[in-house]
Amino acid sequence: MFAFANRICAVALGTLLATGVASPAFGWGQTGHRVTGAIAQQYLSPLSQAAMMELLPNSSLAQASTHADEMRSDPSEFWQKTAGPWHYVSVPEGKTYVEVGAPDEGDAVTALEQFTNTLKDPSATTDEKRLALQFIVHIIGDLHQPLHAGNGTDRGGNDVKVRFFWQDSNLHRVWDSQMLEQRGLSYTEWTAQLTRSITPQDIRSWASTDVLEWIKESTEIRDTIYPDNANNMSYDYLYNNLPTAQKRIQMAGIRIAMYLNKVFEEANQ
Repeated sequence: MFAFANRICAVALGTLLATGVASPAFGWGQTGHRVTGAIAQQYLSPLSQAAMMELLPNSSLAQASTHADEMRSDPSEFWQKTAGPWHYVSVPEGKTYVEVGAPDEGDAVTALEQFTNTLKDPSATTDEKRLALQFIVHIIGDLHQPLHAGNGTDRGGNDVKVRFFWQDSNLHRVWDSQMLEQRGLSYTEWTAQLTRSITPQDIRSWASTDVLEWIKESTEIRDTIYPDNANNMSYDYLYNNLPTAQKRIQMAGIRIAMYLNKVFEEANQ
């Protein structure tokens, strides 16, 4: 089932883990990921809807969006080691992803390519395609969280200790979930609120399926969100940054749909 994944260099990954360079924490919390999936489902083409119903019967893209994080508790080598680097990319400040490229163990870009090929492969099994769909939804969401395009020095902001609303935290966790949690809304409430504000012009301007463009956007945002005062992050930081997080979630939802529409159309040509 996971034969394609085994081509990722396990030796290099083992070295990475042994040296203590762990992967960033979850990209967007469950709420953020589910909102991206729920938004995306509203913009699927009929072809994509049919494929989703076949691969995810009695489920939804919102549920699929968190599968890759939920399975991190699985003790298998695939989930504990192989799949770890597939949630993020590392792009040092002043560089582009093209200049840096993927590490030997792979990253979100290489995984997205592999899973895209799986969805298009007529010989792939239903289980392989289901996993591919779940990962694609998740990876696109991750790449729109600015700290999942990390600078390679602080584990995507995990090492940046902060006080957020007078509680100890780190910058990555603030962006994954804590800014959204401050509003006290469920993922369905967030979905309704964010969907209402998406305009036809937004859809036209966001409908990029170019992963390099998504990463460039995230790195540009990433370099502006490090706090001036890490010990006093509260209402001012929320005011200045929550709108950006909301927009990135909206963009991810639209782009998940556009990406899947393109993939399933190409798979049926």
